[in-house]
Amino acid sequence: MFVYAAIVALSLTLQSETGELRLAVSDPAGLAVNVVLELTSEANQFHGQYRTDSLGRAVARRLSFGRYVVSIDRAGFAPFRSVVEVRSSIPQELQVRLTVAPLSTSVTVTGADTLIDGQRTSLVHRIGSSTIENRTPSLPGRSFLDLVATQPGWLLEANGILHPRGSEYQVQYVIDGLPLTDNRSPAFMPDPDANGVAALSVLTAGYPAEYGRKLGGVVEVVTAKDATRGLHGQASVYGGALATFGGSALASYRTAAGSLQASVDGGATDRFLDPPVLANYANHGSTSSASARYERDWRDTDRAAFSIRHTGARFLVPNETAQEEAGQRQERRSHETAGVLSYQRLLSRNALGEFKGLFRQIGADLESNSASTPIVADQSRRYREVYGKGVVTLQRGSHEFRFGGEAAIANIEESLDLLVTDPQAFEPSTPREFAFTGRSPDREFALFVQDRFRLNNWTASLGLRCDRYSVIVTEQMWSPRLSVAYFLPTANLVVRGSYDRIFQTPAFENLLVASSPAVDSLSDQVLRLPVRPSRGHFFDLGFSKSLGGRARLDVSAYWRNLTNFADDDLLLNTGVGFPTTFQSATVRGAEARVDLPRWGRVSGAISYAYMVGEGSLPVTGGLFLGHEAAEVLENATGKFRLSQDQRHTLAGRLQYQLSHRASVALGGFYGSGLPTELGDDDETGHYDAAVLDRVDFGAGRVRPAFGFDTSLSVTLRQRIRARVDIVNVANRLNLINFAGLFSGTAIGSPRRVSLHVDVRF
Repeated sequence: MFVYAAIVALSLTLQSETGELRLAVSDPAGLAVNVVLELTSEANQFHGQYRTDSLGRAVARRLSFGRYVVSIDRAGFAPFRSVVEVRSSIPQELQVRLTVAPLSTSVTVTGADTLIDGQRTSLVHRIGSSTIENRTPSLPGRSFLDLVATQPGWLLEANGILHPRGSEYQVQYVIDGLPLTDNRSPAFMPDPDANGVAALSVLTAGYPAEYGRKLGGVVEVVTAKDATRGLHGQASVYGGALATFGGSALASYRTAAGSLQASVDGGATDRFLDPPVLANYANHGSTSSASARYERDWRDTDRAAFSIRHTGARFLVPNETAQEEAGQRQERRSHETAGVLSYQRLLSRNALGEFKGLFRQIGADLESNSASTPIVADQSRRYREVYGKGVVTLQRGSHEFRFGGEAAIANIEESLDLLVTDPQAFEPSTPREFAFTGRSPDREFALFVQDRFRLNNWTASLGLRCDRYSVIVTEQMWSPRLSVAYFLPTANLVVRGSYDRIFQTPAFENLLVASSPAVDSLSDQVLRLPVRPSRGHFFDLGFSKSLGGRARLDVSAYWRNLTNFADDDLLLNTGVGFPTTFQSATVRGAEARVDLPRWGRVSGAISYAYMVGEGSLPVTGGLFLGHEAAEVLENATGKFRLSQDQRHTLAGRLQYQLSHRASVALGGFYGSGLPTELGDDDETGHYDAAVLDRVDFGAGRVRPAFGFDTSLSVTLRQRIRARVDIVNVANRLNLINFAGLFSGTAIGSPRRVSLHVDVRF
């Protein structure tokens, strides 16, 4: 353990997939020129403007790896166009010397030159600022998740829980370089407001060795936006159906040496969670957050930043009809406070050292009144973590090496009290009362090394990672990583393949009670052993192809095999989950996406995903209360369909620019339906008839869900923008889950009309 901690302390990480471009612009005589330059990358959905200072310099920070077109148009000089590649976290310099404008010029570099990234060894779906600004409106606490769910292979299940390629709670969020591996769904912790997000990168294969702990999918988030000098900001307000309203504000002030940024946001709605019945009883919720960040460049070689953020949510648990009639009131509260310190130093032209440290505290509580039925549940969780991560990046010829480590030192505290008020809802052996209190240290360490190199049209990334995990059980594993790409310039085609050996840690939410032998008294249908980390092999093969220089086609096929496959068991309809593992699971599928950055006035994307997921018993962990849980576990043998096994998923959105001030968009989705364990001969009388009609009991699945959305956006003035959105225009009743042992029952949103107004200054 000392070796792990020592290396982390001595090494200097931030995001492995972002870099920095430093530009210097001069005239033919070598004198500095003040210009506005543009950076464009169609593959990364990026378009940014930067103004040089009095010395002709400009810095573009936090650029996702890829190809960018640099454009400069300045009166008296010839237009400048050039393609630059950002491939390293080591800052890259570009010297631009403008020439005097001739009588006529011809520029051949276009945005199509950045549509395909020939050196990308794994497929990354980019979500840029334009997509974020024109996104389909979300309920409070879900805007970030809804954006990710538009990507192929990502399924949004009940209560805003993301499932990448069949994984449950195995999503890693890297927010401004800080990896977060806890559940970020609204029922556990509200996500960052999308108005403060500059870009998203979504990755489901070919993981760098730097990534660990949660590898179902990785989402990199860049929230700190580059701004020109002075005071800048934006504010947004929204309101609409279901008593939904809220707003956010962000302001930043930049000088030559540093920047200060602050933001606040909040919202409320009468449909916070996905309700189990049509009546949507007791479903009010609200979220709030505030953050501040200070960043300073001490010299050209040193940069330091400090940020602090507080997030909270408070909401009621939606009732079923019998619970509403009994007067049940269950309230959940969650909060998170985090402080982050980062430091970056350019050690030489070919070496960069980075360090990031974090302290955070998470709290979550559930309170039930005495009228709650069939059970009175009270819960409290606390999680305190100190985290550090460091990396050194070295460039040697065509090789880029990254090596470093990370350490997480945390403490988990849990308490759970249950009182049965309706014994008929449970097995006769279920005790009337149950109480649990526990605490445990959480110690997680990792070392990693990686080499990315290029040989002619081949690009490869080789990595090795070692993880050590200690919460109740202590395990460690070495994980090799390999991803390779071959670029055919004449066909504008990239072929890719990857293998990832993965080691995934269990969700820490309610981990202690789920692993405790004390829960034997509640259910004897599972193995009461500690919930262990998942281990697996991920294979992926695919390609990216330019379609006439206007669109890009991305295709992938994958296969995943895991032991100790992670899932969870829900406490009735509270949304509170308890970690479980299955003995093993296999997930396989295929995905395709077509991106159309711009074709005249039209832009958009459409994606399709096919997935099959199969698990094997026995089950370890969980809580498993009630007759339905006992019946399902008693009858379950051998293999079964995973709760995320939706065979066909289709989603798309197109936008048409009516004028330079107005646009209209149309989006749609289709899902073939998730599995359900109940048959038509089971007790289903307490469900709404309309809900039962949305279940195909013969096939054991929820019937297909589909719908479409539309929006109209108008720029009233240069800095004021208004948007009217209609979600689920046809007001179709869509069922997300039905009576699932691991997912419960959840009803999709009805038609919602909303108005958004954004102001920039």
